[in-house]
Amino acid sequence: MAAKSNPTVRRRHLGAELRRLRIASGLKSKEVAERLLVSQPKISHLENGNRAISPRDVRDLCAIYGVTDREVIDSLMEMAKESSRRSWWHSYGDLSNSVYIGLEADAVSLHTYDPMVIPGLLQTPAYAEAVIGETIPLLTAEQTATRLKVRLRRQHRIYDPACPLRLWVVLDESALHRVVGSPDIMREQLEHLNALGAEPHITMQVLPYAVGAHPGLTGQFSILRFADSHASGVVYLERFTSDLCLEKPSDVQHYSAMYDHLQARALTPDGSRDILTDITKSYIDAAIEP
Repeated sequence: MAAKSNPTVRRRHLGAELRRLRIASGLKSKEVAERLLVSQPKISHLENGNRAISPRDVRDLCAIYGVTDREVIDSLMEMAKESSRRSWWHSYGDLSNSVYIGLEADAVSLHTYDPMVIPGLLQTPAYAEAVIGETIPLLTAEQTATRLKVRLRRQHRIYDPACPLRLWVVLDESALHRVVGSPDIMREQLEHLNALGAEPHITMQVLPYAVGAHPGLTGQFSILRFADSHASGVVYLERFTSDLCLEKPSDVQHYSAMYDHLQARALTPDGSRDILTDITKSYIDAAIEP
């Protein structure tokens, strides 16, 4: 049972293994909660990887599930110790998307689609600040600054010289025309996109207005995949108050098929660079008009 370097991913793998052991034992989560003298929601949180678990709880769960193999028990307890370690994003406090950041940090590839804005990993500092400030009501200046720092720190993942994130991006054309911040900020942002699109590990495609209705009309989604995961991947859906991570193979397969359709209907990378260049020029022309 290989340990993973990322506490978030390790916690989710540990939770999945504990769920497998519970199901194999024939016990319901309510029965396990009663034996441990805890609430049923706690068991669900542990199995979903939403909460750290102590090695002692792992030991007790193994006893309840009838696990007697010392090597398996020790391995699970070690995973519990590792899953409690703090990662860089924990220094920024309680982040609403901390689970996703942990998954993103450990992913080897990411397929993402956004119909409204440029994805966070590709945003310039000025664009990111404008998006955060204009889309999240009631943020204080300090909260805005924290979110901006975290977003820019996440971008290190695509520049990692040892193992850059393999990134596929499908952008709706509307995200290129929507003026976020100012025309100058948009011009800088689109120039940045064109530069990133030339990187060998980044594939960028624009979905033009002309395609009409398409599977992505339901909203933003991302698909993360991992090097040594037995699972088919994780689908991430970003929402305003609570995000959603889907791990069922059928869900991942469904969203993967959606993404295949989006890529097939989007412009080629070369065609996407052409439209980016044209829209960038329109911002430049607008800036020099009297």
